Amino acid sequence: MRLMGLDVGSRTVGVAMSDLLGWTAQGVEIIRINEDDKEFGIDRVKELVKQYEVTGFVLGLPKNMNNSLGPRAKASQDYGELLKQTFDLPVDFEDERLTTVEAERMLVEEADTSRRKRKRVIDKLAASLILQNYLDRKGPLTK
Repeated sequence: MRLMGLDVGSRTVGVAMSDLLGWTAQGVEIIRINEDDKEFGIDRVKELVKQYEVTGFVLGLPKNMNNSLGPRAKASQDYGELLKQTFDLPVDFEDERLTTVEAERMLVEEADTSRRKRKRVIDKLAASLILQNYLDRKGPLTK
């Protein structure tokens, strides 16, 4: 069993994968999307689902600090619905409040990464944090 974690933005989708046992999450790549043109990167997601034999998805749900759902949360839920319709696989959501902030902090303080390099990896790292938080909360995947 392997889960795909996704950090869905308006221009990119960060992608992470769990290991087969569900202990760890690793960043894989960033998929460019264009919400205005209804281009959501599903063809690339299909390739990754097949390559990694994905059995489910975990999407970040960007709640507001007061726990309400705004437009970005609705966009994540819509993306989750598109995944359900396309793949007929389970989709879970993980509260992603502050994961991008945490990813940015990790890249600045711990890795001393330049601003330009951070822009290239931040969504992938955020997807890893979303998936890792989910795995830590749920425990190892079982067959």
